[in-house]
Amino acid sequence: MSAGTGEWDGAVGLRRTATATGWLMVITFVTSIPAYFVFYAPVRDHPDRITGAGSNPTTSVALGALLELILIVANVGTAVVPYTVYKRYSERLALGYVAARLVEGTFIAVGIISLLTFVLMRQDGTAAGTPALGDAFVAIYDRTFLIGPGFFAGVANGMILGYLMYRSGLVPPRLAILGLVGGPLVVASGIAVMFDVIDRGSTVQGIATLPEFLWELSFGIYLIARGFRTTAATPAPDGRTVAHDANS
Repeated sequence: MSAGTGEWDGAVGLRRTATATGWLMVITFVTSIPAYFVFYAPVRDHPDRITGAGSNPTTSVALGALLELILIVANVGTAVVPYTVYKRYSERLALGYVAARLVEGTFIAVGIISLLTFVLMRQDGTAAGTPALGDAFVAIYDRTFLIGPGFFAGVANGMILGYLMYRSGLVPPRLAILGLVGGPLVVASGIAVMFDVIDRGSTVQGIATLPEFLWELSFGIYLIARGFRTTAATPAPDGRTVAHDANS
């Protein structure tokens, strides 16, 4: 294989990796938003339904759980699929990103289990006289959502991925800055909710989440449309920053 052909294969592989990563990032939006705001709403808004009162939320919760299972796979995929690209610039950051995504996925899974248990106890009639159990399972879901997508998403996508992209130049620096700003804001707002400084779902928390939301969505769209930048920077052993061809 000639040198030219090898470079072409590297460019194609890098482009495919970027496209796959971008679509996985978009999938996290397509699955998480309807699961939280639509399919889980009947249970989150009416925890007393665990007693058997009101309409049956089984199908709605099951659909939400299915979407969030896909979400977990997509979350982990956004870190695993581009790992070989990211580790060229920082193996520690690449590993840290995978670990943070796994932790986030674990909390999402706990939230899924809490709402599926809610539905099971309603079906079995074991909570017919204990409506407080509904509040307990919904509270568990809310706290896992706060720590998983609320806290660790800020650490993973905002702080770790944002810094890695800014440092490597794989995406435009101005785009990566959104993550560097949004990540700490999401983490800070999550901590503020934990300490009851602000209310969960408040306007303040919504505003704090907006830069991270824009960063993640823009990052996914950019990778689908443009791919990773082929000229990026990586730190040299002496700490300087050296430009090189990312396809090599």
